[in-house]
Amino acid sequence: MSNNNKVALVTGASKGIGRGIAYGLAKAGWDVAVNYNSDQAGAEETAAHVRELGQQSWILQADAGYGEQVTAMFDKLRADAGRLDLLVNNAGVQTFASLLDLKEEDFDRTIRTNLKGCFLCSQQAARAMKEQGKGGAIINIGSGANKQPFPSLVDYCASKGGIENLTKVCAVELGPLGIRVNCVAPGAIEIERTKLEAGDYAGTWGPITPMRRVGQAQDVAAVVVFLASEAAEFTTGQTIYVDGGLWTAAQWPYSSES
Repeated sequence: MSNNNKVALVTGASKGIGRGIAYGLAKAGWDVAVNYNSDQAGAEETAAHVRELGQQSWILQADAGYGEQVTAMFDKLRADAGRLDLLVNNAGVQTFASLLDLKEEDFDRTIRTNLKGCFLCSQQAARAMKEQGKGGAIINIGSGANKQPFPSLVDYCASKGGIENLTKVCAVELGPLGIRVNCVAPGAIEIERTKLEAGDYAGTWGPITPMRRVGQAQDVAAVVVFLASEAAEFTTGQTIYVDGGLWTAAQWPYSSES
């Protein structure tokens, strides 16, 4: 069972931004449940470092897009940790394909994991928090794709746009229960996956970002920690872009020389 520390569940925390969020929460004094789908070794590494930071950690396997698996995950979390104060919906996938070439099964997988997974986990978390009667927080990880159309990311853009509106309706419904729901939308963040998308990811995105660098997982984690804290107790239904100004600049004429 957990001690008196608050407990967070981070989905898709075996690597990348999810791992960075788990570490940021642990440094801020949170115990962290680490969810993974297929990368057990990565999840164990994340959990081990959370423990090195002095916090408790549990490993929970589930595909966030399937209701039975999500229900079982939350049942195990109750048994292991005894409480839940924060859910971070981070698990996500994407397919690089044009509208004309995108396969139905790939579209379904992305919507199921990103959007349906966010719904399923939020529903279970909200039920647990309501039962506890102490409120809580849900933070959804969005993207610049919340509002910017990216060619060949049809399914991803659709899922992230949906997450932004899901965030708002959840905030309205859950506010009376003391549960806050917000969205954090990263910009160009350098992680394992994005490094594979471009030969020089930082060199590609850094010059067109107003802050003149790409983001790191800890940049996203810092905002998640803030939104999970008492300092944000009157903030809900919002999307905060952690992008160094990238998506603001993308709406206006902007060059690396300006």
